[in-house]
Amino acid sequence: MLVITTSQAGGVAGDRLAEVAAELGPDAEVARCSDPAGLDAALDRGHEMLVVAGGDGTLHTVAGALYRRGELASRTVGLVPMGTGNDFARGTGIPLQPVAAARALRAGTARPLDLIVDDTGVVTVNAVHMGVGADSTRAASRLKRWLGPASFPVGGLIAGWAARGYRLRVEADGEVVIGPEHRVLLVGLANGPRVGGGHAILDPDARPDDGRIRLVVSRSRGPAARLMHAVRLHRGTHPMELDLHRRSAAVVRVSGEPCSATSDGEIEDGIVDRTWRVLPGAWNFVLPDQPDRTSS
Repeated sequence: MLVITTSQAGGVAGDRLAEVAAELGPDAEVARCSDPAGLDAALDRGHEMLVVAGGDGTLHTVAGALYRRGELASRTVGLVPMGTGNDFARGTGIPLQPVAAARALRAGTARPLDLIVDDTGVVTVNAVHMGVGADSTRAASRLKRWLGPASFPVGGLIAGWAARGYRLRVEADGEVVIGPEHRVLLVGLANGPRVGGGHAILDPDARPDDGRIRLVVSRSRGPAARLMHAVRLHRGTHPMELDLHRRSAAVVRVSGEPCSATSDGEIEDGIVDRTWRVLPGAWNFVLPDQPDRTSS
């Protein structure tokens, strides 16, 4: 069993990692990977069982490396959430306390889960955001050092207030969902339900094992309406909005004026045309046999 972390920190973080390794047992070997070359070197050791000790960004990085190496099907992956947001853990019922997560992992079952991949080869584990969702992530990243998990809702309010929308063409399985004649506030592609450090529900019906992408498209409106949208997003009641579009799709294409996007919190700017497709049952992931409902 190889425990992969991108953290080089000692102190409290180092103590937590040592506790996790001890809980996983004597066969747990820890690899600290600070760059892609270090991650490749760790994966070259050939462990069939990989445990990611980190947040959504670390899980995203490991999934991308396995996809690039053609090893998604030949490895089994587990997660001990040690990030700030831990949205994938929240959506799948993995305990948020690291030692409890390690204990649940030892007793869990490997199941085939989906991934999303775009036409540049970027793999998404939990969710893609375009528009205000990406702007919110950028604002939250500046505040994370001081506010921790609270940076997500604060960043969302900042981005939502300033948002003016983008003229985009959004297609689901070749069908036009919304055209550039309308300004789009947000485009979300959900493989899991939760985003924003558990403070928002992108799509309450999203599941990482149903072989589909849950597409959410929200129109751009005035400041008061955008504020209400943020509140409903937090509660998971935004599907009731009349100018919100939801679809289940295998392929999603977004084109139009340059727009920012995030994949599991990793930001990319200047996107004008991008296509995503679902990879059903792409990797084997260990989930708790009894999900921790408090994680959501």
